Amino acid sequence: MADNKWFGTDGVRGVANQFPMTIEFATKLACAAAELICTNHKKVAIAKDTRISSDMIEAALVAGFTAKGVDVIKLGVIPTPAVTTFVSELGVDMALMITASHNPFYDNGIKLIANNGDKFDNQTTAQIESLIEKNQFSFDKDKIGKVSVDDSIKEKYMQRALHMFNDKKLPQNFKVVVDCANGCFSDILPEVLRRLGANVVAIADKPDGYNINNNCGSQHVENMLAKVKAEGASLGVAVDGDGDRIKICDDNGILVKSDQLIAFLAKTMQNSGENNSRAIVSTKLSNTALERYITQDLGLRYFITGVGERNVVQKLKEEGGVIGGEESGHLVLLEYAKSGDAMMAFLATISGIIAQNKKPSEIFPLFDEDALFFENVTVDSVATVKKVAASQELKQIVEEMNEKIKGRGRVVIHPSGTEPKIRVWVCGDNSEIVDAWGKELMQKVKLVSQN
Repeated sequence: MADNKWFGTDGVRGVANQFPMTIEFATKLACAAAELICTNHKKVAIAKDTRISSDMIEAALVAGFTAKGVDVIKLGVIPTPAVTTFVSELGVDMALMITASHNPFYDNGIKLIANNGDKFDNQTTAQIESLIEKNQFSFDKDKIGKVSVDDSIKEKYMQRALHMFNDKKLPQNFKVVVDCANGCFSDILPEVLRRLGANVVAIADKPDGYNINNNCGSQHVENMLAKVKAEGASLGVAVDGDGDRIKICDDNGILVKSDQLIAFLAKTMQNSGENNSRAIVSTKLSNTALERYITQDLGLRYFITGVGERNVVQKLKEEGGVIGGEESGHLVLLEYAKSGDAMMAFLATISGIIAQNKKPSEIFPLFDEDALFFENVTVDSVATVKKVAASQELKQIVEEMNEKIKGRGRVVIHPSGTEPKIRVWVCGDNSEIVDAWGKELMQKVKLVSQN
Protein backbone atom coordinates (compact mmCIF):
# COMPACT_ATOMS: atom_id res chain seq x y z
CA MET A 1 0.00 0.00 0.00
CA ALA A 2 1.33 3.44 -0.93
CA ASP A 3 2.27 5.66 1.97
CA ASN A 4 0.56 9.06 2.16
CA LYS A 5 2.08 12.06 3.93
CA TRP A 6 -0.89 14.43 3.80
CA PHE A 7 -3.88 12.45 2.56
CA GLY A 8 -5.77 10.57 5.24
CA THR A 9 -8.72 8.20 5.07
CA ASP A 10 -10.93 10.88 3.54
CA GLY A 11 -8.78 13.43 1.71
CA VAL A 12 -6.39 16.04 3.00
CA ARG A 13 -7.43 18.10 6.01
CA GLY A 14 -6.11 20.70 8.43
CA VAL A 15 -6.55 24.17 9.92
CA ALA A 16 -7.37 26.80 7.30
CA ASN A 17 -4.42 29.07 6.43
CA GLN A 18 -2.02 26.57 8.00
CA PHE A 19 -0.21 23.90 6.01
CA PRO A 20 -1.55 21.92 4.25
CA MET A 21 -4.78 23.92 4.09
CA THR A 22 -3.16 26.96 2.48
CA ILE A 23 -3.90 28.58 -0.85
CA GLU A 24 -0.39 27.63 -2.01
CA PHE A 25 -0.95 23.94 -1.26
CA ALA A 26 -4.44 23.95 -2.79
CA THR A 27 -3.12 25.54 -5.99
CA LYS A 28 -0.32 22.97 -6.25
CA LEU A 29 -2.78 20.15 -5.54
CA ALA A 30 -4.91 21.38 -8.43
CA CYS A 31 -1.87 21.52 -10.72
CA ALA A 32 -0.88 17.99 -9.72
CA ALA A 33 -4.39 16.61 -10.22
CA ALA A 34 -4.59 18.39 -13.58
CA GLU A 35 -1.43 16.63 -14.79
CA LEU A 36 -2.18 13.21 -13.33
CA ILE A 37 -5.96 12.85 -13.64
CA CYS A 38 -7.39 15.48 -16.01
CA THR A 39 -6.08 13.95 -19.21
CA ASN A 40 -9.36 13.11 -20.98
CA HIS A 41 -12.10 15.73 -20.61
CA LYS A 42 -9.77 18.42 -19.28
CA LYS A 43 -12.56 19.42 -16.92
CA VAL A 44 -13.28 19.19 -13.18
CA ALA A 45 -16.20 19.98 -10.86
CA ILE A 46 -15.74 21.69 -7.49
CA ALA A 47 -18.27 21.76 -4.63
CA LYS A 48 -17.94 23.08 -1.09
CA ASP A 49 -19.48 23.21 2.36
CA THR A 50 -20.56 26.29 4.30
CA ARG A 51 -17.42 27.08 6.34
CA ILE A 52 -15.85 30.52 5.95
CA SER A 53 -12.63 29.28 4.33
CA SER A 54 -14.32 27.22 1.60
CA ASP A 55 -14.51 30.17 -0.81
CA MET A 56 -10.79 30.80 -0.31
CA ILE A 57 -9.82 27.17 -0.97
CA GLU A 58 -12.16 27.06 -3.96
CA ALA A 59 -10.50 30.14 -5.49
CA ALA A 60 -7.05 28.56 -5.08
CA LEU A 61 -8.17 25.29 -6.70
CA VAL A 62 -9.81 27.16 -9.56
CA ALA A 63 -6.60 29.12 -10.12
CA GLY A 64 -4.50 25.96 -10.23
CA PHE A 65 -6.75 24.04 -12.59
CA THR A 66 -7.37 26.88 -15.01
CA ALA A 67 -3.66 27.74 -15.08
CA LYS A 68 -3.10 24.17 -16.26
CA GLY A 69 -5.71 24.48 -19.00
CA VAL A 70 -8.47 22.59 -17.19
CA ASP A 71 -12.04 23.91 -17.22
CA VAL A 72 -13.82 24.18 -13.89
CA ILE A 73 -17.51 23.72 -13.12
CA LYS A 74 -18.45 25.33 -9.81
CA LEU A 75 -21.29 23.40 -8.16
CA GLY A 76 -21.68 25.67 -5.12
CA VAL A 77 -22.70 24.47 -1.66
CA ILE A 78 -24.01 20.90 -1.92
CA PRO A 79 -23.49 17.75 0.20
CA THR A 80 -20.67 15.33 -0.54
CA PRO A 81 -23.11 12.52 -1.48
CA ALA A 82 -24.70 14.80 -4.09
CA VAL A 83 -21.28 15.15 -5.68
CA THR A 84 -20.49 11.43 -5.66
CA THR A 85 -23.96 10.66 -7.06
CA PHE A 86 -23.95 13.09 -10.00
CA VAL A 87 -20.28 13.49 -10.93
CA SER A 88 -20.61 10.79 -13.60
CA GLU A 89 -23.17 12.95 -15.43
CA LEU A 90 -20.99 16.07 -15.60
CA GLY A 91 -18.48 15.01 -18.24
CA VAL A 92 -15.50 15.69 -15.96
CA ASP A 93 -12.30 13.84 -15.13
CA MET A 94 -12.87 14.24 -11.40
CA ALA A 95 -14.62 16.28 -8.72
CA LEU A 96 -13.35 17.91 -5.55
CA MET A 97 -15.34 18.51 -2.38
CA ILE A 98 -14.04 21.27 -0.11
CA THR A 99 -15.00 20.24 3.40
CA ALA A 100 -13.67 19.18 6.77
CA SER A 101 -16.80 17.08 7.29
CA HIS A 102 -17.69 17.02 11.01
CA ASN A 103 -14.75 19.21 12.13
CA PRO A 104 -15.05 22.81 13.47
CA PHE A 105 -15.24 25.83 11.15
CA TYR A 106 -11.53 26.66 11.41
CA ASP A 107 -10.61 23.34 9.77
CA ASN A 108 -11.04 22.59 6.12
CA GLY A 109 -10.19 19.82 3.72
CA ILE A 110 -10.27 18.60 0.14
CA LYS A 111 -11.83 15.30 -0.88
CA LEU A 112 -10.89 13.95 -4.31
CA ILE A 113 -13.63 12.07 -6.14
CA ALA A 114 -13.18 10.04 -9.33
CA ASN A 115 -15.60 10.56 -12.21
CA ASN A 116 -17.41 7.33 -11.28
CA GLY A 117 -18.18 8.64 -7.78
CA ASP A 118 -15.53 6.63 -5.94
CA LYS A 119 -12.74 8.02 -3.76
CA PHE A 120 -9.23 7.67 -5.18
CA ASP A 121 -6.95 4.99 -3.76
CA ASN A 122 -3.80 5.62 -1.72
CA GLN A 123 -1.54 5.03 -4.70
CA THR A 124 -3.16 7.84 -6.68
CA THR A 125 -3.04 10.30 -3.79
CA ALA A 126 0.61 9.35 -3.16
CA GLN A 127 1.37 10.21 -6.80
CA ILE A 128 -0.36 13.57 -6.34
CA GLU A 129 1.72 14.21 -3.23
CA SER A 130 4.90 13.39 -5.16
CA LEU A 131 4.04 15.91 -7.88
CA ILE A 132 3.31 18.56 -5.26
CA GLU A 133 6.67 17.94 -3.59
CA LYS A 134 8.58 18.11 -6.87
CA ASN A 135 6.81 21.38 -7.74
CA GLN A 136 7.96 21.30 -11.37
CA PHE A 137 4.75 22.40 -13.02
CA SER A 138 4.83 24.00 -16.45
CA PHE A 139 2.25 26.41 -17.85
CA ASP A 140 1.18 27.32 -21.37
CA LYS A 141 0.02 30.83 -22.29
CA ASP A 142 -2.29 29.37 -24.94
CA LYS A 143 -3.94 26.80 -22.66
CA ILE A 144 -5.99 28.40 -19.89
CA GLY A 145 -9.17 26.86 -18.55
CA LYS A 146 -12.61 28.45 -18.34
CA VAL A 147 -14.93 28.64 -15.31
CA SER A 148 -18.66 27.94 -15.37
CA VAL A 149 -21.40 27.47 -12.78
CA ASP A 150 -23.89 24.58 -12.53
CA ASP A 151 -26.47 25.10 -9.80
CA SER A 152 -28.80 22.32 -10.96
CA ILE A 153 -27.38 19.52 -8.83
CA LYS A 154 -29.24 20.52 -5.66
CA GLU A 155 -32.69 20.12 -7.21
CA LYS A 156 -31.69 16.93 -9.05
CA TYR A 157 -30.49 15.50 -5.75
CA MET A 158 -33.74 16.38 -3.98
CA GLN A 159 -35.78 14.87 -6.80
CA ARG A 160 -33.73 11.69 -6.55
CA ALA A 161 -34.53 11.49 -2.84
CA LEU A 162 -38.25 11.98 -3.46
CA HIS A 163 -38.20 9.30 -6.15
CA MET A 164 -36.36 6.96 -3.78
CA PHE A 165 -39.35 7.34 -1.44
CA ASN A 166 -41.54 6.28 -4.39
CA ASP A 167 -43.36 9.62 -4.33
CA LYS A 168 -45.30 8.47 -1.24
CA LYS A 169 -46.37 10.83 1.52
CA LEU A 170 -45.49 10.48 5.17
CA PRO A 171 -48.31 9.72 7.66
CA GLN A 172 -50.33 12.68 8.88
CA ASN A 173 -48.84 14.46 11.91
CA PHE A 174 -45.42 12.90 11.29
CA LYS A 175 -43.13 15.34 13.11
CA VAL A 176 -39.37 15.15 12.74
CA VAL A 177 -36.58 17.23 14.26
CA VAL A 178 -33.77 17.90 11.76
CA ASP A 179 -30.37 19.13 12.96
CA CYS A 180 -28.62 20.39 9.83
CA ALA A 181 -25.26 21.15 11.51
CA ASN A 182 -25.39 24.59 9.84
CA GLY A 183 -23.94 22.78 6.86
CA CYS A 184 -24.72 21.64 3.33
CA PHE A 185 -28.08 20.08 4.17
CA SER A 186 -29.53 23.25 5.74
CA ASP A 187 -31.81 24.04 2.81
CA ILE A 188 -32.10 20.51 1.41
CA LEU A 189 -33.08 17.90 4.00
CA PRO A 190 -35.84 19.98 5.68
CA GLU A 191 -37.26 20.85 2.25
CA VAL A 192 -37.32 17.22 1.08
CA LEU A 193 -39.10 16.13 4.25
CA ARG A 194 -41.64 18.96 3.90
CA ARG A 195 -42.35 17.90 0.31
CA LEU A 196 -43.00 14.40 1.68
CA GLY A 197 -45.57 15.87 4.05
CA ALA A 198 -43.60 15.91 7.30
CA ASN A 199 -44.02 18.49 10.03
CA VAL A 200 -40.38 19.61 10.17
CA VAL A 201 -38.71 21.27 13.13
CA ALA A 202 -35.35 22.40 11.75
CA ILE A 203 -32.47 23.44 14.02
CA ALA A 204 -28.90 24.52 13.20
CA ASP A 205 -30.12 25.40 9.69
CA LYS A 206 -28.73 28.94 9.34
CA PRO A 207 -25.05 28.69 8.33
CA ASP A 208 -22.93 31.82 8.70
CA GLY A 209 -19.51 30.41 7.86
CA TYR A 210 -18.50 30.03 11.49
CA ASN A 211 -21.24 27.93 13.08
CA ILE A 212 -20.89 24.72 11.05
CA ASN A 213 -20.81 21.73 13.46
CA ASN A 214 -20.68 24.16 16.39
CA ASN A 215 -22.47 22.33 19.22
CA CYS A 216 -24.77 20.80 16.63
CA GLY A 217 -24.95 18.06 14.05
CA SER A 218 -23.96 14.41 14.20
CA GLN A 219 -21.09 15.00 16.65
CA HIS A 220 -23.18 17.04 19.11
CA VAL A 221 -26.63 15.48 19.27
CA GLU A 222 -27.74 16.90 22.63
CA ASN A 223 -29.90 19.65 21.11
CA MET A 224 -31.60 17.21 18.77
CA LEU A 225 -32.40 14.81 21.60
CA ALA A 226 -33.80 17.59 23.77
CA LYS A 227 -35.84 19.06 20.91
CA VAL A 228 -37.44 15.71 20.09
CA LYS A 229 -38.61 15.40 23.69
CA ALA A 230 -39.84 19.02 23.84
CA GLU A 231 -41.71 18.79 20.54
CA GLY A 232 -43.10 15.29 21.03
CA ALA A 233 -41.62 14.42 17.64
CA SER A 234 -41.79 11.04 15.94
CA LEU A 235 -37.99 10.93 15.69
CA GLY A 236 -34.95 13.12 15.13
CA VAL A 237 -32.03 13.22 12.74
CA ALA A 238 -28.67 15.00 12.88
CA VAL A 239 -26.22 15.21 9.99
CA ASP A 240 -22.68 16.54 9.76
CA GLY A 241 -21.36 19.53 7.84
CA ASP A 242 -21.02 17.84 4.45
CA GLY A 243 -23.90 15.40 4.81
CA ASP A 244 -22.23 11.99 4.77
CA ARG A 245 -22.77 11.17 8.46
CA ILE A 246 -26.06 10.63 10.25
CA LYS A 247 -27.31 10.12 13.78
CA ILE A 248 -30.93 9.26 14.60
CA CYS A 249 -32.92 9.23 17.82
CA ASP A 250 -36.27 7.65 18.64
CA ASP A 251 -39.50 9.30 19.79
CA ASN A 252 -38.26 9.38 23.39
CA GLY A 253 -35.12 11.27 22.44
CA ILE A 254 -32.91 8.19 22.86
CA LEU A 255 -30.00 7.95 20.44
CA VAL A 256 -30.04 4.93 18.13
CA LYS A 257 -26.50 3.70 17.52
CA SER A 258 -25.26 3.32 13.97
CA ASP A 259 -24.73 -0.44 14.38
CA GLN A 260 -28.43 -0.72 15.25
CA LEU A 261 -29.28 1.26 12.10
CA ILE A 262 -27.13 -1.03 9.96
CA ALA A 263 -28.95 -4.01 11.46
CA PHE A 264 -32.34 -2.34 10.94
CA LEU A 265 -31.67 -1.49 7.31
CA ALA A 266 -30.37 -5.00 6.69
CA LYS A 267 -33.50 -6.53 8.24
CA THR A 268 -36.09 -4.27 6.62
CA MET A 269 -34.47 -4.29 3.17
CA GLN A 270 -34.05 -8.06 3.36
CA ASN A 271 -37.74 -8.48 4.29
CA SER A 272 -38.83 -6.15 1.48
CA GLY A 273 -36.71 -8.00 -1.08
CA GLU A 274 -34.44 -5.02 -1.77
CA ASN A 275 -31.38 -6.67 -0.28
CA ASN A 276 -31.95 -10.08 -1.88
CA SER A 277 -29.69 -11.92 0.59
CA ARG A 278 -26.64 -9.84 -0.29
CA ALA A 279 -23.74 -9.34 2.13
CA ILE A 280 -23.62 -6.69 4.85
CA VAL A 281 -20.39 -4.79 5.58
CA SER A 282 -19.18 -2.76 8.55
CA THR A 283 -15.80 -1.86 10.01
CA LYS A 284 -13.68 -3.34 12.76
CA LEU A 285 -15.05 -0.66 15.10
CA SER A 286 -18.59 -2.03 14.91
CA ASN A 287 -19.92 -3.71 18.05
CA THR A 288 -19.08 -7.40 17.97
CA ALA A 289 -22.73 -8.29 18.66
CA LEU A 290 -23.67 -6.87 15.23
CA GLU A 291 -21.92 -9.77 13.49
CA ARG A 292 -23.92 -12.33 15.48
CA TYR A 293 -27.18 -10.54 14.68
CA ILE A 294 -26.46 -10.34 10.94
CA THR A 295 -25.17 -13.90 10.56
CA GLN A 296 -27.30 -15.77 13.10
CA ASP A 297 -30.59 -13.85 13.31
CA LEU A 298 -30.77 -12.70 9.69
CA GLY A 299 -28.72 -15.51 8.12
CA LEU A 300 -26.75 -13.09 5.95
CA ARG A 301 -23.06 -12.95 5.06
CA TYR A 302 -21.13 -10.32 6.99
CA PHE A 303 -17.72 -8.76 6.34
CA ILE A 304 -15.50 -6.52 8.47
CA THR A 305 -13.20 -3.91 6.92
CA GLY A 306 -10.68 -1.37 8.08
CA VAL A 307 -12.03 1.96 9.30
CA GLY A 308 -13.25 4.40 6.67
CA GLU A 309 -16.19 4.73 4.33
CA ARG A 310 -13.96 4.03 1.31
CA ASN A 311 -13.11 0.59 2.70
CA VAL A 312 -16.78 -0.21 3.29
CA VAL A 313 -17.75 0.79 -0.26
CA GLN A 314 -14.88 -1.21 -1.75
CA LYS A 315 -15.83 -4.37 0.17
CA LEU A 316 -19.50 -4.00 -0.73
CA LYS A 317 -18.55 -3.90 -4.39
CA GLU A 318 -16.23 -6.89 -4.03
CA GLU A 319 -18.92 -8.99 -2.34
CA GLY A 320 -21.92 -7.69 -4.30
CA GLY A 321 -23.47 -6.05 -1.23
CA VAL A 322 -25.49 -2.84 -1.05
CA ILE A 323 -25.80 -2.13 2.72
CA GLY A 324 -22.90 -1.11 4.92
CA GLY A 325 -21.64 1.49 7.34
CA GLU A 326 -19.61 2.34 10.40
CA GLU A 327 -20.37 3.50 13.92
CA SER A 328 -19.13 7.01 13.14
CA GLY A 329 -22.35 7.56 11.20
CA HIS A 330 -21.44 6.73 7.61
CA LEU A 331 -24.30 4.60 6.25
CA VAL A 332 -23.91 3.34 2.69
CA LEU A 333 -26.81 2.20 0.52
CA LEU A 334 -25.31 1.50 -2.90
CA GLU A 335 -28.72 1.11 -4.51
CA TYR A 336 -29.30 4.82 -3.91
CA ALA A 337 -25.89 6.48 -3.43
CA LYS A 338 -22.20 6.01 -4.23
CA SER A 339 -21.03 6.91 -0.72
CA GLY A 340 -22.30 7.62 2.78
CA ASP A 341 -25.49 9.63 2.33
CA ALA A 342 -27.33 10.97 5.36
CA MET A 343 -30.52 11.86 3.49
CA MET A 344 -30.91 8.56 1.64
CA ALA A 345 -30.13 6.59 4.80
CA PHE A 346 -32.69 8.58 6.78
CA LEU A 347 -35.42 8.13 4.17
CA ALA A 348 -34.72 4.38 4.04
CA THR A 349 -34.95 4.26 7.83
CA ILE A 350 -38.23 6.19 7.87
CA SER A 351 -39.65 3.89 5.21
CA GLY A 352 -38.75 0.83 7.29
CA ILE A 353 -40.24 2.30 10.45
CA ILE A 354 -43.51 3.21 8.73
CA ALA A 355 -43.76 -0.27 7.20
CA GLN A 356 -43.77 -1.77 10.71
CA ASN A 357 -46.46 0.65 11.92
CA LYS A 358 -44.58 1.06 15.20
CA LYS A 359 -42.90 3.86 17.08
CA PRO A 360 -39.09 3.85 16.80
CA SER A 361 -38.91 3.24 20.58
CA GLU A 362 -40.85 0.01 20.00
CA ILE A 363 -38.31 -1.15 17.40
CA PHE A 364 -34.89 -0.20 18.75
CA PRO A 365 -32.65 -1.73 19.91
CA LEU A 366 -32.80 -4.80 17.70
CA PHE A 367 -30.09 -6.63 19.63
CA ASP A 368 -28.19 -6.39 22.91
CA GLU A 369 -24.74 -4.96 22.37
CA ASP A 370 -21.51 -6.34 23.81
CA ALA A 371 -19.54 -4.38 26.42
CA LEU A 372 -17.47 -1.60 24.87
CA PHE A 373 -14.46 0.49 25.89
CA PHE A 374 -13.90 3.33 23.42
CA GLU A 375 -11.69 6.29 24.27
CA ASN A 376 -9.53 8.75 22.34
CA VAL A 377 -5.96 9.63 23.28
CA THR A 378 -5.19 13.11 21.97
CA VAL A 379 -1.54 13.58 20.94
CA ASP A 380 0.48 16.61 19.86
CA SER A 381 0.65 15.99 16.11
CA VAL A 382 -0.17 13.74 13.17
CA ALA A 383 3.49 12.65 13.24
CA THR A 384 2.96 11.28 16.74
CA VAL A 385 -0.15 9.47 15.55
CA LYS A 386 1.93 7.72 12.90
CA LYS A 387 4.64 6.87 15.47
CA VAL A 388 2.09 5.23 17.76
CA ALA A 389 0.50 3.38 14.84
CA ALA A 390 3.91 1.97 13.89
CA SER A 391 4.78 0.79 17.42
CA GLN A 392 5.70 -2.90 17.31
CA GLU A 393 5.16 -3.17 21.07
CA LEU A 394 1.55 -2.02 20.75
CA LYS A 395 0.93 -4.25 17.75
CA GLN A 396 2.15 -7.27 19.70
CA ILE A 397 -0.04 -6.45 22.71
CA VAL A 398 -3.13 -6.06 20.51
CA GLU A 399 -2.34 -9.29 18.67
CA GLU A 400 -2.03 -11.22 21.93
CA MET A 401 -5.27 -9.75 23.29
CA ASN A 402 -7.16 -10.60 20.10
CA GLU A 403 -5.90 -14.17 20.27
CA LYS A 404 -7.19 -14.51 23.85
CA ILE A 405 -10.63 -13.03 23.07
CA LYS A 406 -11.05 -14.60 19.63
CA GLY A 407 -14.68 -15.42 18.88
CA ARG A 408 -15.91 -13.40 21.85
CA GLY A 409 -14.65 -9.90 21.10
CA ARG A 410 -12.13 -7.67 19.35
CA VAL A 411 -9.32 -5.24 20.25
CA VAL A 412 -8.33 -2.31 18.02
CA ILE A 413 -5.91 0.59 18.28
CA HIS A 414 -6.90 2.92 15.47
CA PRO A 415 -5.02 6.08 14.47
CA SER A 416 -7.39 8.79 13.28
CA GLY A 417 -6.93 9.67 9.64
CA THR A 418 -8.14 13.24 10.12
CA GLU A 419 -7.22 14.31 13.67
CA PRO A 420 -4.23 13.95 16.08
CA LYS A 421 -5.96 11.20 18.01
CA ILE A 422 -5.47 7.50 18.74
CA ARG A 423 -8.63 5.51 19.30
CA VAL A 424 -8.51 2.70 21.84
CA TRP A 425 -11.34 0.26 21.21
CA VAL A 426 -12.10 -2.98 23.06
CA CYS A 427 -15.39 -4.86 22.66
CA GLY A 428 -16.51 -8.25 23.93
CA ASP A 429 -18.90 -10.37 25.95
CA ASN A 430 -17.01 -9.93 29.25
CA SER A 431 -17.36 -6.38 30.60
CA GLU A 432 -14.60 -6.77 33.22
CA ILE A 433 -12.03 -7.88 30.64
CA VAL A 434 -13.11 -5.17 28.20
CA ASP A 435 -12.73 -2.40 30.78
CA ALA A 436 -9.41 -3.66 32.16
CA TRP A 437 -7.84 -4.12 28.74
CA GLY A 438 -9.12 -0.74 27.57
CA LYS A 439 -7.50 1.06 30.51
CA GLU A 440 -4.28 -0.89 30.05
CA LEU A 441 -4.07 0.07 26.38
CA MET A 442 -4.79 3.72 27.15
CA GLN A 443 -1.73 3.83 29.40
CA LYS A 444 0.43 2.02 26.84
CA VAL A 445 -0.59 4.43 24.06
CA LYS A 446 0.19 7.45 26.26
CA LEU A 447 3.64 6.07 27.12
CA VAL A 448 4.50 5.33 23.48
CA SER A 449 3.31 8.78 22.36
CA GLN A 450 5.47 10.53 24.97
CA ASN A 451 8.69 8.59 24.30
